[in-house]
Amino acid sequence: MKNDITFKELKKSGYTDKTITEEIRANLISRIKAKEPVFEGLWGYEDTVIPQLKKAILAGHHINLLGLRGQAKTRIARSMVNLLDEYMPIVKGSEINDSPFHPISKFARDLIAESGDETPISWVHRSDRFFEKLATPDVNIADLIGDIDPIKAATLKLPYSDERVLHYGMIPRANRSIFVLNELPDLQARIQVSLFNILQEGDVQIRGFQLRMPLDIQFIFTANPEDYTNRGSIVTPLKDRIGSQIFTHYPKTIALAKQITEQEAMISAEDRSQIQIPDLAKDLLEEVAFAARDSEYVDAKSGVSARLTISAMENLVAAAKLRLIESGAEKTTVRLLDFMSIIPSITGKIELVYEGEQEGADYVAKILIDKAVMIQFESLFPRISKLEKEGIKTPYTDLIKWFDKNHLELNYNDTDEEFYAKIDKIGPLATLVEENVSELSTEDQNFCKELILWALTISNKIDKSENQSVFTFDSAGIRQYLRD
Repeated sequence: MKNDITFKELKKSGYTDKTITEEIRANLISRIKAKEPVFEGLWGYEDTVIPQLKKAILAGHHINLLGLRGQAKTRIARSMVNLLDEYMPIVKGSEINDSPFHPISKFARDLIAESGDETPISWVHRSDRFFEKLATPDVNIADLIGDIDPIKAATLKLPYSDERVLHYGMIPRANRSIFVLNELPDLQARIQVSLFNILQEGDVQIRGFQLRMPLDIQFIFTANPEDYTNRGSIVTPLKDRIGSQIFTHYPKTIALAKQITEQEAMISAEDRSQIQIPDLAKDLLEEVAFAARDSEYVDAKSGVSARLTISAMENLVAAAKLRLIESGAEKTTVRLLDFMSIIPSITGKIELVYEGEQEGADYVAKILIDKAVMIQFESLFPRISKLEKEGIKTPYTDLIKWFDKNHLELNYNDTDEEFYAKIDKIGPLATLVEENVSELSTEDQNFCKELILWALTISNKIDKSENQSVFTFDSAGIRQYLRD
């Protein structure tokens, strides 16, 4: 924290007063020239969103981030604070961060007129120069801009025509700062209208009290395209005053999606040391989200948030941790069976279309997991033929025949030794893995054994039933006979 000084000392220090636009622009240029990262933790935006952000900053624009939920719009807005100077001088006691070089409030103007070079100056850290407001229908003009304070007028014995009776709202208090207004379409149209002059001319009008207050604010708005029809819209004159509209997007590859999940998922160091997560399990988790975004049952306009996989990863680890607690084992590995634990993460993060509602959220979640399993399976192993021709052997014939005389029971709570000892009894399964994915790690090979079994059940080659915490795999023919 920097100590208070006088206006005279500030001048002698060589400090140069800048607008917030100039300040952010100068710091951006410095970082680019020094080859330093500008926006950290924004994976997949290096060639799309980030270049557009840099150009908008250099142009001195207010910014509207437009994209579906879970596309890091708020993270982008919050990262802008790192482009501010570490400390900013203000007239001490000012409610609206008055610059001593260009005071705009009556308080600051009067204090400087009275004290001159002895005006006390305090410092504001950049972390205190970020203001964020979620736009909701109940937000009013008093919240954002301000109102007349009758108690202040009575206490100071001032008429309502005196500027000192005003109580400033969030926007004036964000002077010389970054102000983020999330979900802009949710803001009532009449409230959006009140922002017109603030964005363009700097005029503030409070209950007919006309002020010329040239606020210096970097505005960042966020909006979801879905809201334009469901809950409201951005009024055209306001949209016209926002310099740059930047579209965000979901990660385009599994690798990028994995980086985001790894960065955001809340997994303790203890859990990381006790629970092994195969790379294929991480890939499969992201594949579920990709399948959801392409699913006919999921509303594409609503989007599938990146929070789905973040929450799902936390649930996967929680399932493995529960196994450790119940089994008394010291370590365990995430299994394909654990993916049943991510169903609550899926159902809570997707919006279903009519057909999906008819099927049910849990059923759709299982379909998405199955689809992801098949996509991953077919990237590693030969396709499973729909029809078995008599006398023609496929890569899976021996494995399917094994289940004609045997069955397999897998329990969530089995220790790794017990779990994989059961699977390793299936000779044809080990052969398939050895022939196709021998280059993978032991954990991934074990995961592949489950993957093959799951794919065969999806293709109706063997049957799978679930009873509490036990999965049973056996012959599809026997199961069909019992059903009939």
